[in-house]
Amino acid sequence: MKIPFSKYESSREAHSNVSDALDGEDINQVTELESEFASYVGADYALATSHGTSALHLAMLALDLKRGDKVVCSVNAYPNVPEVVRHFDAEPVFIDIDADTYNINLDKLEAYLEENKSKKLKAVIITHLGGATVDLERVYKMAKIYDVKIVEDACEALGATYKGGKIGSTGADIVCFNFSTHLKKNICNGGMLTTNDDEIIERARLLANHAVVRDEDSLEYIYDIVDIGNDYSLSELNAAYIRSIIVDQDESISRQQTIAQAYSDALDGVDHVSIPTMDNEENPFSLYIIKIDKNRDSFALELKEAGIGTGLHYIPLHLLSYYKAKYSLRVNDFPVALRAYQQVLSLPIYANMSDSDVKSVIDKIKKIAKTRV
Repeated sequence: MKIPFSKYESSREAHSNVSDALDGEDINQVTELESEFASYVGADYALATSHGTSALHLAMLALDLKRGDKVVCSVNAYPNVPEVVRHFDAEPVFIDIDADTYNINLDKLEAYLEENKSKKLKAVIITHLGGATVDLERVYKMAKIYDVKIVEDACEALGATYKGGKIGSTGADIVCFNFSTHLKKNICNGGMLTTNDDEIIERARLLANHAVVRDEDSLEYIYDIVDIGNDYSLSELNAAYIRSIIVDQDESISRQQTIAQAYSDALDGVDHVSIPTMDNEENPFSLYIIKIDKNRDSFALELKEAGIGTGLHYIPLHLLSYYKAKYSLRVNDFPVALRAYQQVLSLPIYANMSDSDVKSVIDKIKKIAKTRV
């Protein structure tokens, strides 16, 4: 029996939408997706992109990031976060994490902002790991005090909420989503940028299509270029498929929360295994992250041999060769992230997992844990 780390499920609505696109129906799938997504998260504006990384890169363009600017982010993020910053020859600044949530440590973030007031400090990227949010009200207050923009990396937070409001509309300058995330690849690629800022969305829309402008009263093939942009466009086929994901997302989250509770109930107290905190009802549990107190990799290998897929979220950025060399970072510079990295392991969790799949994962973990000394 094989239980992969993730598995997509194609709904009837997805097939219907894709068929409409293939049949040339008079439906602009991208426009429909943007409208439906904005309504779903409660944002004023939504702009579809070819991938989540494209959304992040476009966010940096929209904020007019320049050479030498600084952008603060968690050291425990996927490499696309600092990568989009470096593409502008700007500098990512890494902050250590909270030991329980693995998200950016807000005390350390605030201390950095207080000690490094500068016009070059442009933005803070907040990653919601597994959909679990930080204290966003505190983050937004910091943004006003220290005059920085807030970009939320919500690649694992589709449908997640903060104090009743969906991520994408709670107060950030820009929020970026990804419909095919690291280790949870979907059959399609796509991203989304949301904002409530008129100027940001106007600039983002312009730069998302090579900064092309046209005179509506002129011929379509007459155009001008007014800035340096790129092509971030999402295909009609991908948009058609993604539209069905939005429809099913709340139901999917409910199922993931049920699976997470089943994991926690069964694994609480198992030797060598630590479970995540379960006190956040707003956590969509896009990831279910446990800790293995010793030999995490051998534990994961035994699960793999038993047919259970696992993931790692993430390798801290300061351990990766490029950033380690570029910024002369040492292994112990971020001790909390380092310790977490040595122990964390993400278990399979997705809406179409059966109860028997969940039980199988639990049984295999318990069996392996018993062999540990």
